[in-house]
Amino acid sequence: MASEDVVGKTTSESAVSTIVNLAEEAKFASEGVKAPGHAILTICKSLVAGGVAGGVSRTTVAPLERLKILLQVQNHQNIKYNGTVQGLKYIWRTEGFRGLFKGNGTNCARIVPNSAVKFFSYEQASRGILWFYRQQPGNEDAQLTPLLRLGAGACAGIIAMSATYPMDLARGRLTVQTEKSPYQYRGMFHALSTVFRQEGPRALYKGWLPSVIGVVPYVGLNFAVYESLKDWLLKLKPFGLVEDNELGVMTRLACGAAAGTIGQTVAYPLDVIRRRMQMVGWKDASSIVTGDGRSKAPLEYSGMVDAFRKTVRHEGFGALYKGLVPNSVKVVPSIAIAFVTYELVKDVLGVEMRISD
Repeated sequence: MASEDVVGKTTSESAVSTIVNLAEEAKFASEGVKAPGHAILTICKSLVAGGVAGGVSRTTVAPLERLKILLQVQNHQNIKYNGTVQGLKYIWRTEGFRGLFKGNGTNCARIVPNSAVKFFSYEQASRGILWFYRQQPGNEDAQLTPLLRLGAGACAGIIAMSATYPMDLARGRLTVQTEKSPYQYRGMFHALSTVFRQEGPRALYKGWLPSVIGVVPYVGLNFAVYESLKDWLLKLKPFGLVEDNELGVMTRLACGAAAGTIGQTVAYPLDVIRRRMQMVGWKDASSIVTGDGRSKAPLEYSGMVDAFRKTVRHEGFGALYKGLVPNSVKVVPSIAIAFVTYELVKDVLGVEMRISD
């Protein structure tokens, strides 16, 4: 009789435990909370999607990316690159096909983790900002606005840029050197170790401040414009662009192109200054660009304001937009491809897209 009581007690405890577990699972499901293992897998999938998006988009436009940087930093008394078509032809003639993609391996080594962190950080920042916004009285059912998306995008850009900035500096120097450059970096790690050894650890973050200032409007506007355009199209369904509450690939590409064009135009002067500051301290940089207008002078800027001042004084205001044309040609497909690739890879991996849910 006693054994039957023990068995009955054990069975009832097991039933209660099962019911409690099911209730907890139902609660988690209703709140959108995933199991720890599932959450880690989702994070990994999101990072993979962001990395693939970055690698594909940058490789597609690598020749234009290199030409843009060469135009940004070239010595204005020794002009080699006069425009997009002439510049690409000159690189092809003097360096061959490989010259068009010089620095792309380094760029991908930087952009893959950068893009992965950027897209993931944007989603997390969006959720955090929306949660905080909903805690305010009267905002319990609020959704992400363009301004909130701008803030989330700015946070994502700063985090991603800061995490991978030394690789961006190395990529910039590798990209501008040619076969005739006095000194040759052999690759990313050689460039990083050389800069660290010859110029000190702080040199790895030269140009970081204008990058931080520039990334706020650039990445912030990219995400804000892209997501807001998508929401607007899904809400109004104009011109038959929406089918089954989904946007086609071409429509999403157009949204990404609009986002990229607006963001890069606003932030471009800061990108030029960042590139020039990255060359400071490189003893052979004077063969590429000079800071005070003298062809043999070493490149010297005391800071971001000084870089702006010297650039405008000796080369005019238009120098702040050197390389804008190839960058505009590049940024439209680059940003568009990155956004669409990210969403497509996430769809393939089965990762939930909606941030506001």
